[in-house]
Amino acid sequence: MDLIYATGYIAAFCSTVAFLPQVWRTYKTRHAHDISYSMLLLLMTGMTLWFIYGLVIGEIPVILANGITLILLFAITTMKIRFP
Repeated sequence: MDLIYATGYIAAFCSTVAFLPQVWRTYKTRHAHDISYSMLLLLMTGMTLWFIYGLVIGEIPVILANGITLILLFAITTMKIRFP
């Protein structure tokens, strides 16, 4: 694995793991009032487009990072709907 791919995997890891504290906190507190629907929608749109882009160019780090982040965003959005 060369430096470029290692950089991609590290970036994918950092970008994805950055969402875990928010998902965990929202789950633990059962409170998502401060999370904006517009931010979630815009971020999901961006992640979806990055995911599609990753599929088109066939780059696993892009696909993994954005696919997993989309799942985490879906979890946060679900909690936002369920927890007032």
